Amino acid sequence: MSTATRQLGDLSVSALGLGCMGISQSFGQTPDRADAVAFLRHAVEIGVTFFDTAEVYGPFQNEDILGEALRPVRDQVVIATKFGFAYDSSGRPTGISSRPGNIRRAVEGSLRRLRSETVDLIYQHRVDPEVPIEDVAGTVGELIAEGKVKHFGLSEAGPTTIRRAHAVHPVAALQSEYSLFWREPETSVLPVLLELGIGFVPFSPLGRGLLAGAVTRDSTFGEGDIRANLPRFTSVALDANLELVDRVRSIATRFDATISQVALAWLLAQRPWIVPIPGTRRSTRLAENLGAIDLHLTPDDVAELTAASDAVIVVGDRYPEAMQATVDRN
Repeated sequence: MSTATRQLGDLSVSALGLGCMGISQSFGQTPDRADAVAFLRHAVEIGVTFFDTAEVYGPFQNEDILGEALRPVRDQVVIATKFGFAYDSSGRPTGISSRPGNIRRAVEGSLRRLRSETVDLIYQHRVDPEVPIEDVAGTVGELIAEGKVKHFGLSEAGPTTIRRAHAVHPVAALQSEYSLFWREPETSVLPVLLELGIGFVPFSPLGRGLLAGAVTRDSTFGEGDIRANLPRFTSVALDANLELVDRVRSIATRFDATISQVALAWLLAQRPWIVPIPGTRRSTRLAENLGAIDLHLTPDDVAELTAASDAVIVVGDRYPEAMQATVDRN
């Protein structure tokens, strides 16, 4: 059982969190509800205290499963969720919306589904170009004053947006993709987070499975698996991108560790206020990931992994074009 903790602003969480999206969507067949609940409770038993969900995951199902699973241990865990989408009458997302009324609607729904009196950390899921970030931060600040939310976060926000939001209400954490496969945050946002004392929560820290070691050059992705539509996972892209996996694998053998453990340990070594949230639905994989916390890399080890990343030109964008357009770089 791991007891290592890290700080996201004033929020204390386990050094590795758990990204929960895959429990209800995006990576093929989802587990039965009872199995998902048992898995989440097991995660708490072995030391995970930080769980990441969102209103739009499902939609709505993910929060409800977490609410059931974590209610008996609610005082032992930190739950992060997200607002920022509008929905039609059937519950399907219709686009980005961070209008104050929609934020309040989302938070009330999240509280109900999470079976909780407060949300520990609420992220704006995507920056809404139609709503000033000052209005978003102000609305979340009101919800914090009302006791419905404890901490404010941003997801996929650029440095200027972060500064503007933080000037209205302190931002505890930024969530964005960061891994040996995607290192843009090193120059775009990490300096701002260091300056302002904001924590960083990398999602997809294992490159959506690439750095878990199970994806091969012959891998195909079936119905319900988002990787079937991601540019980085086409056959041509995989042929190039798995060169980095091969390089990390050769380094991992020296530590008697797995590829995922080395990749996560590299992230943990970047800053003491970085808390990756690898997603999994398997207890064996969860235990493997947590093993990264005890894998202490030397500066030379970190430099070697960084050089391996530098040596490979990653092929393919993170998202299809329409999704990429929702990422804020301002």
